[in-house]
Amino acid sequence: MPLTSLARRAGALLLATAGLISAAGTASAATAGAAAPQALPLAGTFSTVVFPDQDHSVVYSLINSATKSVDVTMYELRDTTAVNALIARRRAGVTVRVILDARHTSVNGAAYSALKAAGVGVTYSSSAFVYTHQKTVTVDGAKSLILTGNLDSTYYSSSRDYGVLDADANDVAAIEQVFAADYAKTSITPSDGDNLVWSPTDSQDRLLALINGAQTSLDVEELEFGDPALVDAITAAANRGVTVRVVGMNPSSYGSYFDQVTAAGAKVVTYSSTTGLYIHAKAIVADYGTASAKVFAGSENFSDNSLNNNRELGLIVNDAGVLSTIESTFATDFANGTPY
Repeated sequence: MPLTSLARRAGALLLATAGLISAAGTASAATAGAAAPQALPLAGTFSTVVFPDQDHSVVYSLINSATKSVDVTMYELRDTTAVNALIARRRAGVTVRVILDARHTSVNGAAYSALKAAGVGVTYSSSAFVYTHQKTVTVDGAKSLILTGNLDSTYYSSSRDYGVLDADANDVAAIEQVFAADYAKTSITPSDGDNLVWSPTDSQDRLLALINGAQTSLDVEELEFGDPALVDAITAAANRGVTVRVVGMNPSSYGSYFDQVTAAGAKVVTYSSTTGLYIHAKAIVADYGTASAKVFAGSENFSDNSLNNNRELGLIVNDAGVLSTIESTFATDFANGTPY
């Protein structure tokens, strides 16, 4: 189940209220939406964005660039600037469709009502999934921004998250096919395209293969660290001599799993929900610096719900730019965390 603890929300709200900025110098939630738009460059097939180091104007620019269509699947949408950008695209004649998680109407209700009133095609998610935890923005059927974080400005100033803009034609086609089915609430077995990782279809198997295939190093940055199969695989990697590092949140219910991997030789650092950086990311880098290096980023947490019961989306790629951006950010977060 996605972590929405009172401690996390209280901590993030305190940060937002105080207008604090992270060590990376990111604007507070109150000002992020007003920042001048930044383009998300796509020199090749993939580009990466790091939050809160970059602000969410890159997302607004992506929405604003649409000339034909915008399809959004979002667990939490509570960002007035994003909502207004979607409405503006609709008024410009662009086809705009949005799926919001049905179990979070208290968070999504205002966005749902505003979009509906403006004539945007908006629906709550299918009951076939425990949660629709996917976070994706697809523009013109040509590129999809796959996010680890929600479009919820309450947490922008404090949450470590990643986004990968994917222009692989097979990936985007698969994302659009699943979107159409989920929007219509019809069943579908998702295609992985060239790089995709879907829940509840194959995410556990794909992530296990990534972890089990690591030969030299494994860097894991995860909000939730509680899926026994994945934790066992990380433990096995450490036991076979792979250098394993984990960045997570204050142990709470994950302490026994942290104990398990550290006993095998892994190094774990954590962050507190009431201090400057909240580790909301879900990312894995395997064998960085080698020819077989791969990186995962997406909405999937290490939990049974996330892997087997929710609608989730991530991707695994060997793109050098995505690898270096996420690995360098991970290294900074690992260096600044509290050793477990």
